[in-house]
Amino acid sequence: MAYVHTLKRIRQRKTNYRKRSGILIGRRPFIITKISGQNISAQSLKPTLTGDIVIASSHSRELIRHGWKGSMNSMPACYLTGLLLGKKTIAKGATNAVLYTGNNPFTTKVAACLKGIVDSGINIPVSKESLPGDDRVSGEHIANYANLLKDSEEKYNSRFSSLLKQGLRPEDYPVHFEEIRMRISGISSAEDKKLNESDIQVNKLSKEGPDNTTMAKSKSSSKGGNKQE
Repeated sequence: MAYVHTLKRIRQRKTNYRKRSGILIGRRPFIITKISGQNISAQSLKPTLTGDIVIASSHSRELIRHGWKGSMNSMPACYLTGLLLGKKTIAKGATNAVLYTGNNPFTTKVAACLKGIVDSGINIPVSKESLPGDDRVSGEHIANYANLLKDSEEKYNSRFSSLLKQGLRPEDYPVHFEEIRMRISGISSAEDKKLNESDIQVNKLSKEGPDNTTMAKSKSSSKGGNKQE
């Protein structure tokens, strides 16, 4: 029986080379997302043969600076993180992109993040039917669930203890979401630039992310280093 050699990153299920080649051939910026059990991070990147250059990045913990009191990996947080990434990407001069999932599935949280990016003004080819509705990304389902649990104070306090500690009643999730959404949407270009420069290290995705070929080239301390694009 003949031995069929496969690339190491295919065996480790880290890289989908068919999708990767499509990204390189298209030469368009692309979006990647990484959703953990606690946070969401997203990046827009420019593909090159020698590695990908980070255009902009965002992390759900940045939402705290804008007054966010909700969960850091909920559907609303995914949307707001995508909206913030879109604002930063536009500030860097990129207005078109595609979504790159690699070997990862297209989940509802990825779709919520993508919806935020699209609503920011980034042109991404996507079907509206594949994106969640406004009631989901605003957290109405969370508010409805909280109202159901109100009859049982013990369950209510136990289930939403982290929100209550932050001073946010779960029933007010949609109102709070809209407040933060408007705040992010109203960021000026100067503030966008400041956020991009200050959050590169905080928002950088792990090298073990969707595609290990990502290489963030920054204006760092190396002598004569490459300039970030």
